[in-house]
Amino acid sequence: MRRRLALLVLGLLLAVLGTAGQAQAAGYRYWSFWDRDSGGGTWVYATQGPSTAQPSDGDVQGFRFSVSEDSKHSAKPRGKAGFAAICAKTPAREGDKRVALVLDFGTAADAPAGSAPPDPNPRTACARVDEDATTADALAAVAKPLRYDTNALLCAIAGYPRTGCGEAVSGDSHGSGSGDRPNASRSPRSASGPGDGGPSVGLVTGVAAVAVLGAAAIWQARRRRG
Repeated sequence: MRRRLALLVLGLLLAVLGTAGQAQAAGYRYWSFWDRDSGGGTWVYATQGPSTAQPSDGDVQGFRFSVSEDSKHSAKPRGKAGFAAICAKTPAREGDKRVALVLDFGTAADAPAGSAPPDPNPRTACARVDEDATTADALAAVAKPLRYDTNALLCAIAGYPRTGCGEAVSGDSHGSGSGDRPNASRSPRSASGPGDGGPSVGLVTGVAAVAVLGAAAIWQARRRRG
């Protein structure tokens, strides 16, 4: 009897773990937002959204459309063009600032069903905007049409994608990554936050439930024998 109960509890536990693994395999398709490190020339995930970030004259910022889990796994914009190259034909002007933008529409594997990236290579643009302009202002100056949802989440740049906004993507239906819902208007889960490899709340709750069921089954068996 005890062996039968032990096998039952083990089966329930494996079912919970399997379900948790499938849930964690889901990803989200979105535009991520990046800053170019002026020192090392590498991309760093932006600490705030484009609607609040206020770049300085000479900054390089990037956007990448992809499917990914969080900021640690998100695909970075491709290309190595710097500010001097991107803004070479845009002279400085008093009272304004120039922001170099890299727009990476991603790969076909990350594109929504029935669509494809409008450009296989990253686009670059130099936005000349007011000194107090945000990144969103700079983006609007060079990459219209933009599309936002009702929560001010950036959904499309230069009209891409035509529909959808940070939608969930199952782990076996895309080719670049998996996970939780990050986005360009708000920072995605940080590497130290939920989803960094530790157990999820659902997983812990499920294991606890299995343990309770197992204990109850054993108690019932002992009661019958008594």
